[in-house]
Amino acid sequence: MNSIIQTADGSHSIHSENFNASYHSSHGSIQETKTVFIDAGLNYLIEKGLESINILEIGFGTGLNAFMTYLEVKNRQIDLEYDSFELYPIGVETAQKLNYPQLLNAVADKDIFYSFHNNANSYVSTALSENHQFNFRLFISDFECQNFGASYDIIYFDAFAPNIQPHLWQELFLQKMYDALKEDGVLVTYCAQGAFKRALKAVGFKVEALPGPIGKREMTRALKQITF
Repeated sequence: MNSIIQTADGSHSIHSENFNASYHSSHGSIQETKTVFIDAGLNYLIEKGLESINILEIGFGTGLNAFMTYLEVKNRQIDLEYDSFELYPIGVETAQKLNYPQLLNAVADKDIFYSFHNNANSYVSTALSENHQFNFRLFISDFECQNFGASYDIIYFDAFAPNIQPHLWQELFLQKMYDALKEDGVLVTYCAQGAFKRALKAVGFKVEALPGPIGKREMTRALKQITF
């Protein structure tokens, strides 16, 4: 049975009994998501001028990354498609106990957060403005069984750590994510292990080491750059 825990920034996370691991850093769920996925991934591409962004997330977890992404683009002139894969969804009843809407000053948007968890393979579409949409899909399936082609601008790689799910951090799986990215696409993750970064380079990524969230010296951003 999973249990809700509180991290150092006051935000909740979940401890998975199945994997004996937390979904977030003990130093803070919200600060980790903001540093790794919002600032190093989403805002990195927004600053490059993209007005339509497709996100692939590996590891939906509590839905915090999706909710903070929605809040980040809510008042921007951007269309956003968000596809997330999760084999072990927590369900809406657990999501309703998490304190993210309160801590993010987004109680008015709590129903959007809950809707991400409403049912297996859920689809949520909401208007950001008269001309822009946020479309979310949750796949209760294994990403390894899918083939989307080069469809995504960003990958939020938020699986459990390499010592817990080692096959997800090795070349075969990383190649599948590389193939799913558009040219100049970006993969961001909290992990900065040397073996992982070498595997990223082996499948063709250009690897950047960035300052990590509180509690981690570094994180990783990897770029798909095709040269001829």
